[in-house]
Amino acid sequence: MSGNVLVTGASTGIGRETALLLAKNGFTVFAGVRRASDGEALAEAASGSLVPLLIDVTNASQIAEAASMITERVGASGLAGLVNNAGIATATPLEFVPIDDLRHQLDVNVVGQVAVTQAMLPLLRLARGRIINVTSIGGLIAGQMLGPYNASKFALEAITHVLRQELAPWGIEVIAIEPGQIATPIWGTASANSDRMLASLPPIVEEYYGERMAGARRMAAKAAAEGLPPIEVARVIERALTAKRPKTRYPVGTDAKLGAALIARLPDRQRDKLFGARRMR
Repeated sequence: MSGNVLVTGASTGIGRETALLLAKNGFTVFAGVRRASDGEALAEAASGSLVPLLIDVTNASQIAEAASMITERVGASGLAGLVNNAGIATATPLEFVPIDDLRHQLDVNVVGQVAVTQAMLPLLRLARGRIINVTSIGGLIAGQMLGPYNASKFALEAITHVLRQELAPWGIEVIAIEPGQIATPIWGTASANSDRMLASLPPIVEEYYGERMAGARRMAAKAAAEGLPPIEVARVIERALTAKRPKTRYPVGTDAKLGAALIARLPDRQRDKLFGARRMR
């Protein structure tokens, strides 16, 4: 296998494993990281061709610089793939989530993905490349306490569908990767962000939502400890990039496959009960 691929959010977790796997298997990988030290560590761990790039997906200047640098390096060969993986998670009741935090969640997980895609599309057209959007089973099923994250992933699912239709004339496949519980640092970061927000919120939040927020933290800790290793998602991403006739979506993990096939199809009230929604007595 060969070709040029950009992977965003490559410092840790799914992005890191994807960048290393693709480089090992013959791709030239441009790995987007937010800190130079992360890029250096990634380059040292790589076997094959891997070029770290500073890309904060909310930074227009960094995106433009990355596009210019990649264009200079790859020329007319273009990009065979763009893996939009950068993302964060905010876990707070929607009633009390600080609006700036909600905006940041959407800026990273939605607007940033579109910004990178727009910048890379001229290169993707040259190679008739593929766009891989790492969404989530949380983009098909929404659960309480994860409203900001779910909203961002539902939006990215919609963006994936629209891009697939709009870019079909150029033969550019646009594919959703929908992981379930994966053991990545995103869940630890989500819990830390939640704790930070709680420190600035009124005490009534604990009275209204404390029990359910504690349950969300336990689920996050379980995902971080017991979820599938990120390499499993990386292997699916590689398959989506290289399959002769790729699927439009790839749920990853038993929980994601069950969720996509069954839970997402339940009547709303049944799904609410499954996720613990109940009236106060």
